[in-house]
Amino acid sequence: IGYAAFSQCSSLETVNIPDSVTSIGNYAFQSCSSLQTVSIGNSVTSIGKFAFQSCTSLESMSIGNSVTSIGDHAFHGCSSLGSMSIPDSVTSISNYTFYACSSLETVSIGNSVTSIGGRAFRECSSLETVSIPDNVTSIGGGAFESCTSLKTVSIPDSVTTIGGYAFSRCTSLETVSIPDSVTTIGVDAFNGCSSLETVSIPDSVTTIGY
Repeated sequence: IGYAAFSQCSSLETVNIPDSVTSIGNYAFQSCSSLQTVSIGNSVTSIGKFAFQSCTSLESMSIGNSVTSIGDHAFHGCSSLGSMSIPDSVTSISNYTFYACSSLETVSIGNSVTSIGGRAFRECSSLETVSIPDNVTSIGGGAFESCTSLKTVSIPDSVTTIGGYAFSRCTSLETVSIPDSVTTIGVDAFNGCSSLETVSIPDSVTTIGY
């Protein structure tokens, strides 16, 4: 499906992408404001940048196990999206992927993901819990910034870097466990976490802020 193929088709409500399709191009369904459900076939390997950006009515999205890459801003501003399951085939979550998905309450991150990009979940204000899989080595800058409903975060032993503003203004965050693998915590990583009572910084951390 090519570049901007269905962009701004404002009355489109449902999309079923067959198994014959292998890629969804950049901006393919951007600003399809009435789009509610999308089913992606089992042969799609890539979802392009801005592919579903500003699909404000999108509530349901099924991603097959063939998908290996999801582009920057792919679901940015999908404000009705309530849950998302990222399959094990995906190796990284790009920058701004779910930025401002304000109804997103739960997200399941596949075990093959090694990095969470900058501002990937920023302003997902309904997100309460997130489980970061054991293969993730870096959490990008602002990755969970302003996730105001986020209460607990479990950071696995594989993570070495927590980027700047990663959890900034997560005003409901009560507990966070930083493992011994972490060596760097970026500037303002937990700035404005007004509910955070205790945090233990391991001896492995050599840099806090910059």
